[in-house]
Amino acid sequence: MPDSKLINGFLIGTMAIAVAGAAMAQQPPQQRAQSAKQDAPQQAKIDGTIFHAQVLLDRAGFSPGVIDGEKGISFTWAVKGFQEARGLKVSGELDQATRQALLQDRSPSVRRLRIDESDAAGPFVGTIPKKPAEQAKMKRLGYRNLLEKLAEKFHTSPATIIALNDPRQILKAGTVLVLPNVLPSSRSYEGVQSEEARLLSDLNISGSQPKASRVVVDKSDKVVRVLGEGDKLIAQFPATMGSARDPLPLGNWKVNSVAFNPPFKYQPQLFWDVKDSEEEQLLPPGPNGPVGVIWIDLNKEHIGIHGTNSPETIKRAESHGCVRLTNWDAARLSQMIEDGMQVVFQA
Repeated sequence: MPDSKLINGFLIGTMAIAVAGAAMAQQPPQQRAQSAKQDAPQQAKIDGTIFHAQVLLDRAGFSPGVIDGEKGISFTWAVKGFQEARGLKVSGELDQATRQALLQDRSPSVRRLRIDESDAAGPFVGTIPKKPAEQAKMKRLGYRNLLEKLAEKFHTSPATIIALNDPRQILKAGTVLVLPNVLPSSRSYEGVQSEEARLLSDLNISGSQPKASRVVVDKSDKVVRVLGEGDKLIAQFPATMGSARDPLPLGNWKVNSVAFNPPFKYQPQLFWDVKDSEEEQLLPPGPNGPVGVIWIDLNKEHIGIHGTNSPETIKRAESHGCVRLTNWDAARLSQMIEDGMQVVFQA
């Protein structure tokens, strides 16, 4: 017999989302549109059950990518990874057994949190030019605005934050928001410098991560699997990897090093879709840089596992041969691996 308390807990965890959505529905459409227009993204449609499952999957290390309450391909593969790791029937469906296993973590789907002064202070860079030559003139490819920063910090999208809250609110220090409950169990980061620890904390990455024995990048499933002792699956992340013109370089590689907030050397000759006549540029670091906030360097020239400035495109786009994760997933992976670890790229 199913545990009714667990099932009820799953539903109760989504109640705040339903209330927030109902409150917005009562606002005049014109008012909602004007509020949303200030931050560009439109209000998202959220399935509360999927949303809560995404939060719990994220907390368990089986990333659904962007937490948005939508049952997309990244969610399905996250469920499959979780099911495999827990010895459940691997279907990709949120069945009774999977719900009960997820609900061993009794965390609610959302938290009401006050915007911290350090987050609100920025600095924010506003509009980012498209041309690399113009980007190279910037001091940092930082967040455009506070909404974008909060979305990345809580592993979601600007549109989802708008949907969870009253869009009439002014985002500033002290504003209370309903946000995905991805707060980490620990903010104690051993073996990293203070700036790196700050980055991990800003992305709500827990300091207590399981340690990997090797990493497998699966081209067919478009996921990065993290294997622990006895080749047990301990984490999984959706990924973008390669393209027809720049295929994923299959083979066995090793981790050379991990760089936090790396600058990016823009070399036109490495990109088939860029004219070689363009000049090389050194782009500044930041979450909106081409490789995001993490570069995991491999012993294959010009190839690495890294973050992205477009988390919503993960598993839905192509790369120039590298493996691209959301910034928060790349940061989490960086805490599971070590230099010299095997990384397998397989078909």
